[in-house]
Amino acid sequence: MSLKVPFLMTDAEIERPSYSYEGDAGLDLRATHAAVLEPFERATISCGFALAIPEGYAGLVIPRSGLAAKHGISVVNGPGLIDSGYRGEVKVILVNLDAHEAFHIEPGDRIAQLVIVAVPAVSLEGAESLPASERGEGGFGSSGR
Repeated sequence: MSLKVPFLMTDAEIERPSYSYEGDAGLDLRATHAAVLEPFERATISCGFALAIPEGYAGLVIPRSGLAAKHGISVVNGPGLIDSGYRGEVKVILVNLDAHEAFHIEPGDRIAQLVIVAVPAVSLEGAESLPASERGEGGFGSSGR
C-alpha cells in the first residue's frame, strides 16, 4: 500500500524527489542552486518542491550516508522535521563537518533524504509518579560503552 502525498514542484529544472532503489525508505532531495560549504560552515539549501503531508504523518529530513562518510556533510538539525501542516518549499540545513575540505554543491545534486513516518497524536496526562522500568532514570551513557 502506498501513501499518497500531494506535491508541487517550485523549480521545474530540478528532478522531483525519488527513490534510488525499489524498497528504499528515503526519497532523495536535490539542491536547486550551487553553493560552497567551507569547513564547519552551514547553509540552507532549497529543494525545489512543496508537499502536503497528510495529518497523522510527518517528514524527517535525514543526511545521506554517502555524503556523511565521504565528505562529512550532515543535516544540522538532523533529522529535520516537516509537520503535516507545512506547505512551504522544502529546504535542508546542511553543515560541512570536514575540518579541511570545502564541499561544492551543484543544482540537481542529491543532498539529503526525506522519510515520511506515521506519527500518532499524543495526549499528555499528568501523573503523581511514573511506572517503574528496567532503565529507570538512567540517561546519557547509562547502558555502558
